[in-house]
Amino acid sequence: MPTRPAAGRRAIEVLLEAELSHAEGRRLVLVDAVWADGDEGRDFTVQIDGAARRVHVTDQDSPLGITEAWQRHLADTGPDGDGILVVTGRVPADQLGWDLRGHAVRRRPLAVDRAGIVTQLFGAENLDTRMVREEWLLDALLDAEPSGGWPRVGGVLTRDRALRALLAARTGLGDTGADSLDLDADTLFDWSRGPAGPRRFAELAEPERAGLSEWLAQVAGPAAPTLLALAADGRGADALPLGALAAAALGCPAAADAGFALGTLFGSALGSFDALTPYAAAATGVLTRWIAQAEAGGPAGADARARVVAVLERADQLADAARLTPLLAEDRLLPSGYRARLRALAAALDGRPGAAQDALRRLADHQLATLYGESTERARTAVRLVRWLDTPVPDTSSVGQAVREHLRSTGRVDLAVGILAEGDASRDGMIGEAYHRLIGRVRDRRRELDERFARNLATWTEAASQQAPNGALLIEDVLAEVAAPLARDGGRPLVLVLDGMSADVAVDLAAGLDPRAWTEICPVSAAGRRPGRLAAVAMLPTVTRVSRASLLCGTAADGGQDVERAGFTAFWKKRRRSSVLFHKGGYEGSAGHRLAPALLEELAHEERIVGVVVNTIDDALADGRESGRARWRTGDIAKLADLLDAARGSGRPVLLVSDHGHVLDRGPRDAGPTPADGVQGARWRTGPAGPGEVALAGPRVRAAADGRITAAWRDDLRYTARQAGYHGGASLAEVTVPVLAFVPSDSRIPAGWTALPAEDTVPDWWRGSGPVTEPAPEPKAQGRGRKQAVPQEESLFPQPGRGTLGEETVRSAAYRSQRDFVRLPPADTAVAAALDALLAAGGKLSPAAVAAAAQAATGKSQRNPERFVTVLERLLNIDGYPVLQLVESGRTVHLDKELLRQQFTGGAPA
Repeated sequence: MPTRPAAGRRAIEVLLEAELSHAEGRRLVLVDAVWADGDEGRDFTVQIDGAARRVHVTDQDSPLGITEAWQRHLADTGPDGDGILVVTGRVPADQLGWDLRGHAVRRRPLAVDRAGIVTQLFGAENLDTRMVREEWLLDALLDAEPSGGWPRVGGVLTRDRALRALLAARTGLGDTGADSLDLDADTLFDWSRGPAGPRRFAELAEPERAGLSEWLAQVAGPAAPTLLALAADGRGADALPLGALAAAALGCPAAADAGFALGTLFGSALGSFDALTPYAAAATGVLTRWIAQAEAGGPAGADARARVVAVLERADQLADAARLTPLLAEDRLLPSGYRARLRALAAALDGRPGAAQDALRRLADHQLATLYGESTERARTAVRLVRWLDTPVPDTSSVGQAVREHLRSTGRVDLAVGILAEGDASRDGMIGEAYHRLIGRVRDRRRELDERFARNLATWTEAASQQAPNGALLIEDVLAEVAAPLARDGGRPLVLVLDGMSADVAVDLAAGLDPRAWTEICPVSAAGRRPGRLAAVAMLPTVTRVSRASLLCGTAADGGQDVERAGFTAFWKKRRRSSVLFHKGGYEGSAGHRLAPALLEELAHEERIVGVVVNTIDDALADGRESGRARWRTGDIAKLADLLDAARGSGRPVLLVSDHGHVLDRGPRDAGPTPADGVQGARWRTGPAGPGEVALAGPRVRAAADGRITAAWRDDLRYTARQAGYHGGASLAEVTVPVLAFVPSDSRIPAGWTALPAEDTVPDWWRGSGPVTEPAPEPKAQGRGRKQAVPQEESLFPQPGRGTLGEETVRSAAYRSQRDFVRLPPADTAVAAALDALLAAGGKLSPAAVAAAAQAATGKSQRNPERFVTVLERLLNIDGYPVLQLVESGRTVHLDKELLRQQFTGGAPA
């Protein structure tokens, strides 16, 4: 007897919908097939000509059984009923009597043409001939039809179209109604991480799973069968972690040993070891793309980061369970490989910089280095400190030199120590102990510098005054020497006093300003000297009452806000300028206002000088910051971002200055104050000096009646109850007053000032570059009628006239032709110098550094670096080729050396 086809409910429903409208009232339907759906689905309802008809299905194996079933049906429904009896089974048609066949629709058993039914369900005219022989596919399409039916395709129902629809209906991959399916490894692995899709796939019949797996291998790649086999085993969530683990194992030195363990992890899901390589490659490709998305940032980046970390942490768990972790320590993708590299770096911190730098390069080469950005940056900071420890002690024999050097270099040491003191996110004890030892070595050297500075400060203080500053910029001279020059020719600087801002905070704030909004500037230096940031010396003791009052009055003073307002007004009145000073409570806006309307009105004034005192940093010394972070950004300081935006909107330059710095308390939590007599403040007192203290006397000592105090220079000395930080002492961090100046990037740089490239504000040990000649001591800032010499015979940048690629470019015919189309182009010497500076720096510099290179070559100040770069783009980007462009949101100028050569020198070697 030939094998009968199987028919399920849906096949019967379609058959009835096609036949009953022509049945002439007959209610018996004989079907040449066996019932496939079991007892639970034998009774259902179909819609025939708009009416609901009850259907009962019975499976019979003999003519007598069919006759009895029909008689029972008539007895149950009555002769006038409309219920339908469907009889399936294995009885050949020639064994059925005509008396029974006479009651049946079409008087014979009806064949179940699954191919025809599928064609009908999709509204197609024809069916892909390959599908006719694939019973598993036809049965699956009949069984999986969605409640709203299959999409109508018209024409020919292709095999791929049918499989896409089936895959979507069965597993949730794609949309049943889509004309195409963008199905790749990314989609499959992402699908495998959800619980529903893999579970539904596992519940399919084996022929259907095999058929879908074979098809997916063709359209999505050879990784699909292994992935789907894992899903069928109920391990879909581990598909991607196992792929990452396979990639690590195949690439490790002991791949043979690792492969055996992998076979155990994959189990029967791995058809052969030959399938591992494409599977691992597909998983690695997916994770690499997710990592790139995570590094891009934003909400999508955060989601991608969470996915990557979850997958790779699970891969590490699987590796640990299979005892694979020791074999995969060198892997570039797994978190355990990152941690192993981080531990290797920590072990190298006790030695010279070479080993630590090699370990840092290996850490940065790990694919998770950017995702674990905080740990990587903290490790980079540790290596910076190792480099600093390896540098010679700077020659700072004068107080002026010392505070400038502190702002330039050792202030960054304090910043680095603060970052390292927070500890690594991994909470690895070995790494934490290595950082602790390094911090101890750095603090020992910092104390040596503070002790030497304290001795020099004591000698200098005996005679130093405004009339005889001995090479230092005094805090009471900052308005005259820095603010007043900014106010020349109608300038309207905003003087922003950040109370308590130390050098480490200042350099961090400056680094966080958007170069598209602000350009840092400094006074033009004398010939042969590098321009740089200004640093002033605070009044003594380094407390607000004397130091801030002296700053804002422009002379040695002692007092509170009333004294400061009166002194500020008097200072500018002498220079025939009106001014106004805002303190805490005066510049903050009320409900609905970001800033006080009175302040905004003053900032909009065409002539008035405005000063604002912000206390956020000083206030944080009492109780600490809620975040506990060492770094300060503009958003961390109350209203600073709004103040800067308002100043930029008004076209005002900004003078960012402090009144004194501070030291942080990094001692044990249970350490008490140092017992002492004559305590006047947290870090100063009267009486003889002891260990870690220095006696100070002279015109600049303001707080004591006799002009004598004792101040602590050691950072761990205090005389009062514990706080987050302190000031009043004689350490470099407290005495140094950062003086930073900025102009809106779309405005001209004032006469007598020059752009200060970000590259020139970072010491070599911080960025890891080779040693350069230390800058000569800066002269006092321009002011009080003294003119600065025109810079700059000695240059930091490559010089034109030596056959450089920059020289060849500006002499080329292509450049000469392009130059004729650019309005007011810069001198050829300036362009050549800018190009050579970029080439020497590897093709990337800040706009200010590019402008500084041009200025160094010509002696002519480029007072708008962004405009200068824009003109260079017009000169060099012929036919739209990006020879030179601004990247990284305008922070960096990028020069493509190869394109430059192709466009202007014919590709000749530089």
